[in-house]
Parts: sequence; structure tokens; C-alpha cells
Amino acid sequence: MASILNGRAVTNGYPAITWSQLPPVPDKFGVAAPFVGTSGGALIVAGGANFPNGYPWQSGKKVWHDTIYVLTATNAQWQVAGQLPRPLAYGVSVTTPAGVLCIGGSDATQHYAEVFLLKFSGHKIETKQFPSLPIPLADAAGTIIGSTVLVCGGAERPGEQAALNRLFALDLAASSPHWQEWEPCPGKPRILPVAATIKDVFYLAGGAALEPANGKVSRVFLRDTWSYQIGRGWHRLADLPKPSVAAPSPAPSVDSTFFIVGGDDGSLAGFQPVEKHPGFPKTILAYDAAKDRWHPNGETPASRATTPVVWWQNHFVISCGEMRPGVRSPEVWTLSLGTNH
Repeated sequence: MASILNGRAVTNGYPAITWSQLPPVPDKFGVAAPFVGTSGGALIVAGGANFPNGYPWQSGKKVWHDTIYVLTATNAQWQVAGQLPRPLAYGVSVTTPAGVLCIGGSDATQHYAEVFLLKFSGHKIETKQFPSLPIPLADAAGTIIGSTVLVCGGAERPGEQAALNRLFALDLAASSPHWQEWEPCPGKPRILPVAATIKDVFYLAGGAALEPANGKVSRVFLRDTWSYQIGRGWHRLADLPKPSVAAPSPAPSVDSTFFIVGGDDGSLAGFQPVEKHPGFPKTILAYDAAKDRWHPNGETPASRATTPVVWWQNHFVISCGEMRPGVRSPEVWTLSLGTNH
């Protein structure tokens, strides 16, 4: 059974958060940026990347993975249920009624436009190809509104040399689904933003722009927040209280509020020695869409970056992810959102 750890109580009128843990993914290092979703009643964690042969400061090389893990119940054990078409990470995961849509991503050499569906039959994973993105894409953010999948931001090529602000949409209910390009986000092109949905509104917050500085391209940590509605376009909202890059996405939400849980705010960028980095901040930021206002909402017990969020067994689930630069975790955390009244 899950062990319970209560999140910090809040009294500001925002929902209180209760944390618990599920069995860790059976990779002792954990992975960053896996595909995560649900199918056939099971939780799926697939692919991802880590440093199993030494951390970056030990000259270790990043390794991409193709293993697909499945957890069928909160008190079950993880099982291996198949493999991805190739080792892959840093794509966008969207859970649909048909399975987990895996969009884009990267390996050690390139970014991909490929899109495929993972469906769990109760015994194994079945893979079905979907229309590819118009361009290769990794480090983007996305979610689903109704039957329409939306993906924004990211980068077309590895190396963090140029980011995108393009918005792509795929209507899964169309007779012949294909990706369309819609109006780009008016903000700076960015990698690793957070996506969210409240009702029929798509939100995009934070991320990192890639801009030249001192003869090289560097991350610029962003605070701007945007909303997009089909037929109404983009609208700029209140800025984040502080930057947020690579926080778990799509953001957990309840009623008219979504939450940025952890991520990297840039306050420790360039920290030395890197092996003693204390970890990403644990701050939780709540955005109230009804009031267009951000507010601190306690802390996460274990800050994570670069990993998806999915709804499963009446909880939001955050699987694996980065604890600090180069260091992943196999832990699986759940959070439930309730009103503090």
C-alpha cells in the first residue's frame, strides 16, 4: 500500500495537497523525461534517460532507454511489458481513451517527429503508429482538450541552440487525423515549459529561452504565462512569481487552479561543485485562473524536474524525474488535491 506523507497545510484558500508514494520504478538510477500515461487501467512509464555509468562530472555519458514498465495496481509490483520502437526520451506524453500517445522525443543523436500510441492489453504493450509531427520535436509541452492534442514549444534539433514557439494540434476525433499548425505563442520561443488545461483552455507557463550570451547560447529562465483558446487565440496572463523550467507537466489541476510542482527556477544555475548541488527548489506555485493570480502553495516533499504528470487511481502521479542536475530518482509520488476548508 502507499505510504502517506501529508503536504504542508495551507490557509490561503487554495487546495491542500496530500502526498503519498507508490513502488519505485525498478531502475535503481531512475530516469528523466520518460513517456508516462495510463492504459488498460495500468500506469505506464516508458523510456527516459539517465547516467548509469557515471554522472556528468565523472565524465559519464547519458544513456537513453526503451524499456516499458507497467504498474497494474497501487499495491502491485512493476513489470516489464515491452519496449519502445527505439530508446527515446524528452517527448510529450498524452493519455487518451485509446492509450498513451507518445509525441516526438530524442535519443543520443537526434530529435524525432514520430508519434505512436502505447496500449496495454493486460499482458503486454501494443504499439500503433500515428501521423508524425510536421517537424522533429523534443523538450516541448502538451496536453489534450476534448479530443484535440496540443503541443507547444521545444526544439527541433539537439544541442540547445534554438527553441520554438510553434503550436501543433491533432484532432483524434477527425475522420483522418493529421497535425495542424496553429497560431504560435507570442512569447519567446522556449524549451521545457509547463502545459496545463482548465476546461477548454490550454495554458503554457515558464520554460527557458535560448539566447546568445558571451559567445555562446545560454538558457534564459522565463516567468511569462499564456492561455490559448480555440477560436480566441493567445492571451498573456500574470507572470509567475519566479521562473520555472522543466516542472512536471501537464500541471496538476483542480477546479480553476493548476499547480507548478518543483522544477528549476534557475537560482542555482551554474552551482559548483555540481556534485554537491542541493537539489531543485521544492516550491509549489498555484495559478488561480478565475483571478489571474499566482500564489505559493507549500512545498513538495521531493522536488522533481523533467518528467510528466498523469491522473491515475484518483491521484496525480509524478514518476521518476531529475532531483538535481544529472541525478534522477526511481521514486513515484502521488498527490491528491482537496479544498482546505
